[in-house]
Amino acid sequence: MHIRRFIAVWSAHLIKWACRIIGKQGETLAGKAALFIDPGILTALAKEVRNSIIVVCGTNGKSTTNTLLASVLEAEGGKVICNRTGSNMLSGVASAFVLGAGAGGHLDADYACIEIDEASAVKVIPHFKPDCMILTNLFPDQLDRYGDMDAAMELLSRAIELAPKMKLLINGDEPVSAYLARKNQNPVFAYGIGAKVWECQDTKEIRAGQFCKCCGEKLQYRFYHYSQLGDYYCPKCDFRRPALDFDAAQVRFSEGMSFSIRDYRVETDWEDFYSVYNLLAVYSAAYLAGAPLKNFNQVLEHYKPPLGRNERFEIGGTNVMLKLAKNQVGFDQNIRALLTDPLPKDLIIVINDNSQDGTDVSWIWDVDFGRLGAANPASVTVSGIRCLDMCLRLKYAEMASEIEPDLETAIRSKLKDGAGNLYLLVNYTGLYAAHKILRRMEGKSDESYNRTSVS
Repeated sequence: MHIRRFIAVWSAHLIKWACRIIGKQGETLAGKAALFIDPGILTALAKEVRNSIIVVCGTNGKSTTNTLLASVLEAEGGKVICNRTGSNMLSGVASAFVLGAGAGGHLDADYACIEIDEASAVKVIPHFKPDCMILTNLFPDQLDRYGDMDAAMELLSRAIELAPKMKLLINGDEPVSAYLARKNQNPVFAYGIGAKVWECQDTKEIRAGQFCKCCGEKLQYRFYHYSQLGDYYCPKCDFRRPALDFDAAQVRFSEGMSFSIRDYRVETDWEDFYSVYNLLAVYSAAYLAGAPLKNFNQVLEHYKPPLGRNERFEIGGTNVMLKLAKNQVGFDQNIRALLTDPLPKDLIIVINDNSQDGTDVSWIWDVDFGRLGAANPASVTVSGIRCLDMCLRLKYAEMASEIEPDLETAIRSKLKDGAGNLYLLVNYTGLYAAHKILRRMEGKSDESYNRTSVS
C-alpha cells in the first residue's frame, strides 16, 4: 500500500479523535487533511467498494434518503460506508471513506451511500464514478450561492456528464429533475406517486418549475401533489412526466402513512407527505442495487432520523418537535404537517442568515404563512438573527408573533408557560443550536421545565 494513504488514514482518525475530545465533529477537517496528504485517496478507497456506490443529490430530502438507504442495506447484511453527519462537500465525502478505512488503510464495504451537495458534485465525481445517483428534487435554495435553479441544474448536468454509465434514479413527479435526466444520456429510472392523493390543492404555493425546460411553455397539470410536483405535461412539445418504474399506489394517511410499491406494502408512523418520496427513493435504490428488501418496514420502525428531521423530545411534560425548514418548499410542507395536529401548539420559528444558511432570506415571502392560522397556534415566537424580518413577514400574513432573539430563552419560556405541545421550525444553522439546547434540557431533571409545577 502506498505510504501516503497509510499516513492520510491515520491522520484523519487522529484529527477526528482530537475533535471529539473538544466537542467538535471534525469530519470536514479530517477529509481535508487526508486529501492534502494523499490527493488520490478517495479514488483508491472507492475502488474497494465491492458492490455499488450510490450518491444522493437534490435540494430537499438528501440526508434522510441517504441515511435510511444505508440502514436498509445494512439490515440486509451489507457493510456500508455513509456520510451520516450530512457533511456533503468534497472534504466530507472523503472523510466518510477515510474514516471508514481500517488501520491498514483499506475498506471493507459492500456499498457506499454518499450524500453530495449539488454544487460539489462536479468536484466529487472526478474522484470516482458512482453506480447510481438519486436525484430527489430541485427547488430554489440559497439564492446567494446558486443564483437560481437553472444554475444548480447546470452544475448537476456537468457532474452527470462525467459519469455516462451511472444510473439516474429521479423523482419523476418533479419536472426539473425529469428534464435533467432527459438532457443526459444515462440510464434513467423514475419513482413517483401516480395518482391524486389530495382533493384540495394549496393554490398559494410557489411552483418554481412551472415552465417547460424544453420549449418554455407553461406546463399543465392533471393534478399537483405539492410545489411543482405532480402529473405534468407540456401542451406545446412532448415533455411530460415519465413513466414511473416505481409507483407509490394507494397512499393512505391514517395513524401514520402507508402505500404500496410493486408487491410490497410500506407502513410507518411517519406522517409528512414529502416522506413518501424519501421512502420511495430508498426502496427504489435498494431494489436497483439488488437488495432483497425483506426488512424494510422493520428498518423504518427502528430508524432514527438525522438531526432535526422530525426529531422528537420530551421535556418536563412538553412534547417538542424539531423540524428543519431551510427553504420555501420545506416551510410549506412543514406547515402542512402542522395542520394535521389538531392540538393547541406553540411555534418557534428560527431564521438565521449565516453563510451555511444562505445570506438572502427573501424566500420567506414566498412561504404561505397565512395557513398557520388554521394550525391552532397557542403562540408564535420568532427567533434567530433575522427574527425581525420574520416578524414583519408574519404581520403581512396577519399572524401575531412574539420576538425573542435568544433561542434558549424562547424555548425555556414555552416549556414553562406553553401549551405542552411545542414545534420548532428552524433553518440550517438554527438546527444545530436548537438540537444542542433541547438535548441538554431533555437530559436534565429540572422543575423549571415541568409545566405541572407552574402556578
